Amino acid sequence: MVLAHTSKVVLGCVAFGIFWVLAVFPSVPFMPVGRTAGSLLGAMLMVLFRVISPEDAYAAIDLPIIGLLFGTMVVSIFLERADMFKYLGNLLQWKSRGPKDLLFRVCIVSAIASALFTNDTCCVVLTEFILKVARQNNLPPQPFLLALATSSNIGSAATPIGNPQNLVIAVESGISFGQFLLGVFPAMIVGVLTNAAILLCYFWRYLAVEPADQERGGVVTSHRFTPARMSHVSSLNPDDFDCVSEPIIRSASVNGDLRSRSVNSNSNAAADADMQFSIRSLRSSSMSHEMVEVSTVPVLDGASSRKFTRTASQQRSVIIEDAPPSSPTDDEAAANGDKDKGELPEVVEKRWKVLVWKTAVYLITLGMLIALLMGLNMSWTAITAALVLLALDFTDAQACLEKVSYSLLIFFCGMFITVDGFNKTGIPNTMWELVEPYSRIDSARGVALLGLVILILSNVASNVPTVLLLGTRVAASAAAISPASERKAWLILAYVSTVAGNLTLLGSAANLIVCEQARRAQFFGYNLSFWSHLRFGVPSTIVVTAIGLLIVSSY
Repeated sequence: MVLAHTSKVVLGCVAFGIFWVLAVFPSVPFMPVGRTAGSLLGAMLMVLFRVISPEDAYAAIDLPIIGLLFGTMVVSIFLERADMFKYLGNLLQWKSRGPKDLLFRVCIVSAIASALFTNDTCCVVLTEFILKVARQNNLPPQPFLLALATSSNIGSAATPIGNPQNLVIAVESGISFGQFLLGVFPAMIVGVLTNAAILLCYFWRYLAVEPADQERGGVVTSHRFTPARMSHVSSLNPDDFDCVSEPIIRSASVNGDLRSRSVNSNSNAAADADMQFSIRSLRSSSMSHEMVEVSTVPVLDGASSRKFTRTASQQRSVIIEDAPPSSPTDDEAAANGDKDKGELPEVVEKRWKVLVWKTAVYLITLGMLIALLMGLNMSWTAITAALVLLALDFTDAQACLEKVSYSLLIFFCGMFITVDGFNKTGIPNTMWELVEPYSRIDSARGVALLGLVILILSNVASNVPTVLLLGTRVAASAAAISPASERKAWLILAYVSTVAGNLTLLGSAANLIVCEQARRAQFFGYNLSFWSHLRFGVPSTIVVTAIGLLIVSSY
């Protein structure tokens, strides 16, 4: 394919360049509009510059991919509501034998979860939990955050629903769910184990915790957390707020404002009841936030109690106040006892309903996976599972649908148009024609060169645009060899473009999610820097990619 007219090429490059800058660097100073607006801007410029017609722009949007993304998002939302990720988090600590065992579990659990529920979802729900576990066990969070991000990326390569670029490949190539799984799963398993081994070697001495340190549990003494935005009450353990049966005797410091009262053991009960204890940590604007949790905790001998109130916001606040003492009479206690007895069947019934609902969610998700393995249409299978879950919820679906990442769906629509317009300039074909003779997959040298091209382009242009730009070209080149080679080329593209996200912090959306979630975590925030990720990401990505190429190319 020859290049288009010079003006079309120049204007198309300008539109694609703006899209690329805003997609890779969504907070650039001159236009901090984000990725979604950047993709729409690129698409609009492609149409305004007449690089692509409005009709072709609409046709460029791949509706099966959008439908598959929407369906998997809804299913993931219901799985989160059904405590699936809570159980995965508990699995990380179940009979753990130490820091190294915990790191290995993070790698395995996050890889499997990402293959089934997408890597972005896995990183969103597990990042703060892993930070909390690291803090409670007096461990540095960096190796565990890197384990979560890198293993999620590697694990998501195993299935078509693991990440967005695999969704594109599965729809464009027509490879069934089962064929995709068989082709990439062995490389994924070996890659995750290799990545875990590199992590253990790299952080071995940081994970060597003395027995005395392990006994201290939640007290962090050997590692300094670097908060990007921590709560003012960072000295308080958030677990203490959920405990309603254990007395708390604590003095707290908030922004240099320390209020403490000492209780004389010889004072009478009336004086104890009148004791006022107040720790307030809030900003001037946080009083308007919605209250989401209130609990009462007994203090000292039970004469008084403290009320804990949490607010839901990015800058959360904790208010600890004394609640007025309550001493119900015998008649009131009897009345409350009778009321509790009367409500007991309702509580049991409610628990059974929740159990049945969770079981239904798990069974429907399992049915969706079985249907995908049977080769049914992936897009409509995911949409059907999502609609069945919405129907069985027996509530207004608005609350659930509001959690869908519509910005991601819109980003994909704009990206489809922008990439299609860039293809019409002829530049991608011209560049591919220069590389194609040397990157044919019928030789080891060709596979290595193809993997290198995908690796570099995935970090320069991001993995999904790379798949859209290279997919059909790589497949057409391999199809000239044999049909089996075409399928192999698609699988190589899927594996390498996914693992390439581990090279740098900006290489994958999952990396950025882990970084942002860790930075904003309340009480135990941590900054995962670009360079700390790069020092581990480069050797890990090169080794895991090389091993995976050997396995996938031999399929």
